[in-house]
Amino acid sequence: MMEHLPKTPRQAYMGDLWGGLAAMLVALPSAIAFGVAIHAPLGGSLAAQGAVAGILGAIAMGLVAPVFGGSTRLISAPCAPAAAVLSAQAIAFAQQGLRPAQVLVLLGMIGLIAGGMQIVLGLARVGRLIKYIPYPVVSGYLSGVGLIIIASQIPRLLGADGGAGLWAALAEPSSWKWQAVTVGLVVIAVMLLGSRLTRAVPPAILSLLAGVVTYLALGLADPALMDTDGNSLLVGTLVEGSGGLGDVAGTRWRAFRALDTALLAKVLLPALTLGVLLSIDTLKTCLVIDAMSGSHHDSDRELIGQGLANMTSAMLGGVPGAGTMGASLINLSSGGTSRLSGLMCGVFSLAAFLLLAPLIAWVPVAALAAILMIIGLRMIDRHSLAFFFTRSTRFDFMVILAVILVALFVNLIAASGVGVALAILLFIRENTRSSVVRHRIEGSEIFSKRSRNRRDMELLEQGGAETVVFELQGSLFFGTASQLHAALEAEAEARKYVILSMRRVQSLDITATHVLEQIKDRLEEHGAYLIFCDIPKGLPSGLKMKRFLKETGVVRPTNKALAFRQLDDALEWVEAQKLEEMPVDQSDVRPLDLRDMGLFANCSDAELAALEAVLETRSLPPDKKVFKAGEGEEGLYLIRRGAVKILVPIHKKETYHLTTCGPGDIIGGMGFVEARGHIADALTLTETEVYALSRSRFDILAADHPHLALTIIQAVAVGLSARLRVTIGELQALRG
Repeated sequence: MMEHLPKTPRQAYMGDLWGGLAAMLVALPSAIAFGVAIHAPLGGSLAAQGAVAGILGAIAMGLVAPVFGGSTRLISAPCAPAAAVLSAQAIAFAQQGLRPAQVLVLLGMIGLIAGGMQIVLGLARVGRLIKYIPYPVVSGYLSGVGLIIIASQIPRLLGADGGAGLWAALAEPSSWKWQAVTVGLVVIAVMLLGSRLTRAVPPAILSLLAGVVTYLALGLADPALMDTDGNSLLVGTLVEGSGGLGDVAGTRWRAFRALDTALLAKVLLPALTLGVLLSIDTLKTCLVIDAMSGSHHDSDRELIGQGLANMTSAMLGGVPGAGTMGASLINLSSGGTSRLSGLMCGVFSLAAFLLLAPLIAWVPVAALAAILMIIGLRMIDRHSLAFFFTRSTRFDFMVILAVILVALFVNLIAASGVGVALAILLFIRENTRSSVVRHRIEGSEIFSKRSRNRRDMELLEQGGAETVVFELQGSLFFGTASQLHAALEAEAEARKYVILSMRRVQSLDITATHVLEQIKDRLEEHGAYLIFCDIPKGLPSGLKMKRFLKETGVVRPTNKALAFRQLDDALEWVEAQKLEEMPVDQSDVRPLDLRDMGLFANCSDAELAALEAVLETRSLPPDKKVFKAGEGEEGLYLIRRGAVKILVPIHKKETYHLTTCGPGDIIGGMGFVEARGHIADALTLTETEVYALSRSRFDILAADHPHLALTIIQAVAVGLSARLRVTIGELQALRG
């Protein structure tokens, strides 16, 4: 990223001035070349009009786009995608027998509709979406445009007559003109080596001057080359009355009004193609400029500004354009900091048009062709060739190649469509290759956080084979539905409880829910349950998963598909179902006395009597808090009867289930040890009875009975250690 120190208003103004001038010197030669490339196939004096059209496009884009656009440093001018689409369209119209004047009007209408389409895209807020087109599509599209430009300019470089195509020009070497080839080779050499010779003058300007000088030097040996009228090697002089800005605009407007419906139908698809390509080209450049300057652009506003600029250019008879990479980078490196730099680029282009228009006649067509060929060569993404030699990226290379081939032999919009379709297939392929099952855990290996006696734990371990837990991940969609079905179907006959943790699921579609419903039906046939837990509140797509599962019929209160907030809740419910089927241990029903609690097994009767004297017995109904986080005395609580859930507040109403404690367990240990208040809520789940021991009474007890106090502190430490181990295990599982 470029660093920009704070500038005074004068420094900023001068930076914008020089940035605009430098950008014009880069953009204008290319704009002239693009205009000639579009108009030259029509023959006659239209190459000269093409040069003027390129300049008019640079003027319109430079004056309008910065004012209404959403980027501060972007330079807009005629661009390669416009030249590629319009030159191909000009050749197609000419082959259909349309007169050159009609073709020019249709080309102008393409630019007008494309600009209107950009405005519609901006108003519809589509700008932010265009930048998400996959890289292989953009790479193939740019490379395809580059190859199209190179192929279209080879006949001009060879000096072939008229609107000869590539194969026709190559098939007739007798039509080549050595003077054109000489000029073209000199321009190519200067374009490639210009930056090594000097950095004061942009290579495009330097190479164009070199081409003119080379042509004039050849003219000294052959005086016939010095005639600009009817000379196919030069852009040539404008026909009378076609050079005035007002005349061109008036003629273009009258021609637009005379168009009929049949002709308009010919330009609709090319216009839509051009609108999309210009939008992609602009927003791609905006992203690069933002990355280098630390600025931020408004994609939708920029599309509106580009659309207005292209409509203005079409009305003036100019070439459509977009935000151009080369000129924008030159503007940035020359000190441009605001919209003024882009506006100054348009002003300088207008000044060049008014002052230097007569010199356009002496610009060699081969020089412009050579400049365009180098531009096309630089558009080819040569880095993507390396994708072919790496197995993991070979399919991406095939997408790029497919886009290039379709661009060359069909058209650019079809190439973009093919590229996006192939990119989607690659995405589906990549997602189907990754497993949707992250972990599979046997019921004998995982239990809830609820504290249970040894007998219950032995019974649950024995019945562990009835339960299996799947942690799902990634995208559950039609591409992974068969994989999901295969993983779950194998459990449908042998399990009574199939638990699905959805915490890592990124997306869910109707095909995947259909598979889940099939599994649910299979389980329900033999009285088994499909249990969902850790269901995200919302997926990245915005889908409410829990609501979606209910609406599609997978989860309903009346059947054997249930949903729980967390995995521990699901495990606790399953364990309760298993224990209900077994004989009830009455020790869990009647309140425990101190002598029934295992932690006091080594304490004397005197010690227990002393402890009992300082304890307070409390009875609480279900859903009542024994203590609250941050509140209450720093006391210990021994559970005599019932169950208490320990919940750590996280955010608003969200909590983390730390553990569930039962008879004989101690709760409130951390607040008791630190004397800083409790850090969690203790919520009763059933009718609960507890012994409460305040810190002040414990201190009195400890003075007279140190062994009893040590026993209590040791039990607190063991309990905290056990919960810490469980938490660490969860963190390790999350990391895995």
